[in-house]
Amino acid sequence: MIEVVCAVICREEKVLLCQRGTGAHLAGEWEFPGGKVEENEEPRMALVREIREELGCEIEVGEPLSAVEHCYPEIAIRLQPYRCVVSAREPLALEHEEIGWFDCEEVFALRLAEADRRIWNALKNER
Repeated sequence: MIEVVCAVICREEKVLLCQRGTGAHLAGEWEFPGGKVEENEEPRMALVREIREELGCEIEVGEPLSAVEHCYPEIAIRLQPYRCVVSAREPLALEHEEIGWFDCEEVFALRLAEADRRIWNALKNER
């Protein structure tokens, strides 16, 4: 089981999602930004590092949300989401095909990675 963290970043009723690039695992699917937790790394610090690498911005990591365990054909992950806000610099698509801010209706039309879809469904049920 691979430990993965992701950022649920909201702004003005929209959420930031990233599209995985060609050649990547789950290429073309959309996800919350984040990545693998390195050995001996605290999950919140892993998330700050991953967002810097992927989006070139700084975030404040807030409360954790319910984690999701999911088995893809290639790998099994435990995805731990955190509510976050951008604290410095605008996010850029440094490692993704595309990034965007989406409202609820727009998210339904996207092809989300299955673990991320489960997080999204839990979030929309909170509303």
